[in-house]
Amino acid sequence: MWTLTRHSKRKIFLCAGLLALSVLCVSSLLIRAQETFTGQWLLEFNPEPMPVFLTLRYESDGGGRHDRSQAIPREQLQGLTQAQVSSDGSTVRFQIKREAGSLHCEGWFKAGKGSGHFTFSPDAAFVSALKQRGFTVPSAEQQFSLAMHDVGLALLDELKKQGYEQPTLDQLVRIGTHGVRLDYIKGLASLGYKLQSIDNLIRMRDHGVSLKFIEELGTLGYRQLPAEQVIKTRDHGVSPEFIRALRTLGYDSLPIEEVIRTRDHGVTPEFVNKLRALGYERIPLDQVIRMRDHGVGPEFVAGLKRAGYSNLEIEQLVRLRDHGVSPEYIEKMKSQGFKNLSIDQLVKLRSHGI
Repeated sequence: MWTLTRHSKRKIFLCAGLLALSVLCVSSLLIRAQETFTGQWLLEFNPEPMPVFLTLRYESDGGGRHDRSQAIPREQLQGLTQAQVSSDGSTVRFQIKREAGSLHCEGWFKAGKGSGHFTFSPDAAFVSALKQRGFTVPSAEQQFSLAMHDVGLALLDELKKQGYEQPTLDQLVRIGTHGVRLDYIKGLASLGYKLQSIDNLIRMRDHGVSLKFIEELGTLGYRQLPAEQVIKTRDHGVSPEFIRALRTLGYDSLPIEEVIRTRDHGVTPEFVNKLRALGYERIPLDQVIRMRDHGVGPEFVAGLKRAGYSNLEIEQLVRLRDHGVSPEYIEKMKSQGFKNLSIDQLVKLRSHGI
């Protein structure tokens, strides 16, 4: 009968532990390998220099169906020739190469348009590069999403170069799904915006703050606005065209908050021009906003003119509107014999329910 020494027992336990660890690693790799992502692709070629448009349709692990469309560089399509693209009908096999992995595509092309099916193949070198940069190993779905949205290592390195916080893998995925690209990050930096916060970067993109929008604001004199103010300007519907239109009306060099206030109160260039046509020219902007807030619009002013009340002061117009003295009310009073009433008399009659 064998007697195990303490040293022998330790060796047996160590071997058993290593075997269990090996099984666990192999199982993990098998599970990851089984998480294969497949779907449909559609490609539309346009004459150069127009981009190639790619649409991918697939299902996520949660069962949701997704359609993703994007413009892609032609060089990412490996194995697809121009002859096949322009043919009267051709079977094709090619790859869409991304750093996180490749889409192996097969299908049919005719006259610049094609469609078919794809299978995703993750890139192990990309995972190693992520680990070298301090990231954990992405899940199969995370890596697929990074490939889908072309989130590459250059983007990560640019974030680090600009002093952004180290993003999590979930934030990296969000960067891709929310349309933040390398050129956007570089463009923001060139315009003076190094946001440091990944969430703020995504928020800028989500709120439609484009590089062109920031540049146009700069040409109008609104340079280096705080990021929150740029977002607010965009959210409140203030466009460069709106600012330029105000300037043609004589409202120059307004602080951006005053422009936002003007837009919020519904003052449009059309509103101001109609008032001008009725004789109300060069009204201070505060007064225009006051008229708009109290419902004194061009139709109201024109109606009063037809009723015989022309060239009223703005405060008189506001007072009449606030007390419910409408052009229709004035005409009704005239029909009952009350003619040539003053503003005070009209307001008094209306206030007493007459």
